[in-house]
Amino acid sequence: MAYDFLVIGAGISGAAAAYELAAWGSVLLIEAETMPGYHSTGRSAALYTRNYGVPVVRAVNAASHPFFIDPPDGFAEHPLLTPRGALTVARPGDEGLLDPILALSSPGNEILPVPAAEALRLAPLLRPDQVALGLYEAGVMDIDVAGLHQGYLRGARRRGVEIRCDARVSGLSRHDGGWSAAAGGEILVAGVVINAAGAWADEIGRLAGARPIGLIPKRRTAILVDPPAGGGVESLPLVEFAGDEAYFKPDAGKIMASPGDQTPTAPQDAQPEEWDTAVLVDWLQRHTTLPVARVGHAWAGLRSFVADEAPVVGFDPEVDGFFWLAGQGGFGIMMAPALSRAAAGLIAGSGLPPDLGVPAASLAPARLQT
Repeated sequence: MAYDFLVIGAGISGAAAAYELAAWGSVLLIEAETMPGYHSTGRSAALYTRNYGVPVVRAVNAASHPFFIDPPDGFAEHPLLTPRGALTVARPGDEGLLDPILALSSPGNEILPVPAAEALRLAPLLRPDQVALGLYEAGVMDIDVAGLHQGYLRGARRRGVEIRCDARVSGLSRHDGGWSAAAGGEILVAGVVINAAGAWADEIGRLAGARPIGLIPKRRTAILVDPPAGGGVESLPLVEFAGDEAYFKPDAGKIMASPGDQTPTAPQDAQPEEWDTAVLVDWLQRHTTLPVARVGHAWAGLRSFVADEAPVVGFDPEVDGFFWLAGQGGFGIMMAPALSRAAAGLIAGSGLPPDLGVPAASLAPARLQT
């Protein structure tokens, strides 16, 4: 059977694109692993905010907001967004480091200064001698990543999308105005290939004969530790320190923390490094009163960036019928609702959704290929 669209990668980007493309033709969504979302999507503890990332990312995040707060009927069993809040703290002498963050405040999504006493009320786990001033963004929300991903997969199936796992692509070739893909021991035929392969997107591009977009996968580590005796951590905001990349937040009754590492690495099944975990535990013990007796669980995921840290969404300028949906860094979950509509519009010929607020050239792969 020949399909109109072959989507490579069943993480959040590919699943959302398949869901939207089903309105325009037959779709086959394939995944190299044994289950969708095995890599970055399945390892994300994503938050929603309009005040983070480069301007293109912030615009796309804003365009995703209506879907998050009002998804289609039957899409999800629970709200996709729940309140969390984010607190950025400055140590004594570091107050000036808060200024660039404060400048990101936007109407309706304000970032407000809070004195040390209020910061400690919001996050009583902090050591008082580490807190001089804070910024608080009430509009930061937890994203139900699993609910969002499963909603797209479930909705895609309902719309007639075929989903296959254990289908790693080993070859791509053009023929008769379409594509043949060798994947999972089969030859799959489609009119358009959508490259939503995450950290492997440049590898898929090479198979198609496209020039690379300069994708750099970066490892990020996370751990879970026990809360203090008595628990009561669910109302905590996300907490980070100005000048540091590390942060922590509640997660299912425990504390999830990350050093915010961005270590360039080859596309792979990322695993945590002992050194990164040890550094993070030391950071937690210096900045909070958490008694970190042991690390309950540690994991790592890949966040893939291109040079300008904006997503790559568009047809390859030289390889007919090959569409890039990649380079979403740490923002792919937040951007999925808007980018999937953008991808479907560009592929179907209707153009970018008017509410996206960015020009197609700012997303196009041609801006990066040399």
